[in-house]
Amino acid sequence: MNRFITLHTPHGSLHGQLDLPDNPCGLILIARAHHAAEDAAISASFAEFGCATLSMELLTASEVQFPDATQNVPRLTQRLIDILDMTRQDGDMEPLPLAIYTSGDVGPAAIRAAAQRDTLVRAVACHGGLIDRAGAQALDLLVAPLLMLFDAADLIGKTAYQRAASHLGGCHAMRSVDIGEDPATLAATWFFDLFSG
Repeated sequence: MNRFITLHTPHGSLHGQLDLPDNPCGLILIARAHHAAEDAAISASFAEFGCATLSMELLTASEVQFPDATQNVPRLTQRLIDILDMTRQDGDMEPLPLAIYTSGDVGPAAIRAAAQRDTLVRAVACHGGLIDRAGAQALDLLVAPLLMLFDAADLIGKTAYQRAASHLGGCHAMRSVDIGEDPATLAATWFFDLFSG
């Protein structure tokens, strides 16, 4: 089953899509600043493991025009929290164990949201991103397992992870993504093991 999702905010509407297979093992919130061509491929990678996906944009149509909009970590965090709360009020999504998959600039907001909704979020996987920008308090409070996936050349992201690691309160791991590997598939394997454990 596929459904389009709209979440209204004071600054405009956020749009997304729920892909719900039969008997899903869990729900992956794919949090992106805005929709991109690879979203469908990411959802398909999770679907191969029997996961439902909710692919949500975090910027409104007007905000996408501003290059620095993805740097507003508090705003992105609040929107992620609103989306997480929405999933617990939706009959199709409410019973499913939930994890967050994100990439790039949304990573710090995902850490903060997971720290604030620690009873909802079972795990977080980030492909790249400067997660130290989440702040020491959020990193300390994060209890959900965290998987960081970095492209081989992403030295800045790896350095940011190393800075953040001393503050991370929960279990966490870093993995390099080899050329030709799909980071979403790596995350899906990890999520599936957590959901099945």
